[in-house]
Amino acid sequence: MTMLQVKNLEIAFKTPDGIVRAVNNLSYTLEKGQTLGIVGESGAGKSQSAFAILGLLAHNAQVKGSIQFDGQEIIGQSETALNKIRANKIGIIFQDPMTSLNPYMKISDQMTEVLELHKGMSQKDALQESIRMLDAVRIPEAANRVTMYPHEFSGGMRQRVMIAMSLLCKPSLLIADEPTTALDVTVQAQIMQLLKDLQEEFHMAIILITHDLGIVAGSCDKTLVMYGGRLMEYGKTRELFNTPTHPYTKGLMSAIPRLDQHTEELTTIPGNPPNLLRLPDGCPFCERCKVAEDRCVSQLPAVEVFASDRERACHKSVEEVA
Repeated sequence: MTMLQVKNLEIAFKTPDGIVRAVNNLSYTLEKGQTLGIVGESGAGKSQSAFAILGLLAHNAQVKGSIQFDGQEIIGQSETALNKIRANKIGIIFQDPMTSLNPYMKISDQMTEVLELHKGMSQKDALQESIRMLDAVRIPEAANRVTMYPHEFSGGMRQRVMIAMSLLCKPSLLIADEPTTALDVTVQAQIMQLLKDLQEEFHMAIILITHDLGIVAGSCDKTLVMYGGRLMEYGKTRELFNTPTHPYTKGLMSAIPRLDQHTEELTTIPGNPPNLLRLPDGCPFCERCKVAEDRCVSQLPAVEVFASDRERACHKSVEEVA
């Protein structure tokens, strides 16, 4: 059953230098209990497309299109209506737990505030529920540590606190924006396993925003590849990884170091992402694409559906890219 439907989403920011077109004509769906990975380089529009779901875009944002959550339109909702959805139905783990947590407030105060506001709990009940949730994310001695300040936790523990806070109201959708940034590999694996366990326990869907394709391969049902604010390729993760059909997706896959191959230099995608103030008329990836032709520069490729519910935006055929 479809929980989230994003259709023709466009996000632009009015700045002194001009209009920054961060997200352009983006469409995708998310089913209940499913995990969607959104990948792409910095500036691809991953985080902004997710913030739009919660109405957390900057005040200079201009939004068009449709975002329907459980059949309810999100775009155009009042702040009061959005506050009933945030935390209650849709939770979010922000990118940097140190800056997301208030350094002047104890963890207990930050967590109980959520439950008192959204669930109307008493301070005593909210504290007990907060401790229970810290236990659920495997923070040792939660009853004693709940009264500590953020700086008294390690990076991995702060991330666990952020996960616990996002799950306090038992949302049906969790948005995880780079949840393993700045964590070492061992802690990354622990956090991802924790999210998987919690997803099964609370029966929630997850949108995972990341640069790490390895994390996506091991945890996501579907993958959306973005570049220049646009959809490049979208489909089931296993199929997309086994047979990438877009030059950008192939470039990302080639850049992953492999243990079964010996090479002196890592493969890279030459060039830089496009300037969102001056996007090209054609495909945003055309300047860096090895198989680009004249029409790629002047004509924007339409998103086409092929195979079993897969999508791509490229002038070249699947056979020509393979």
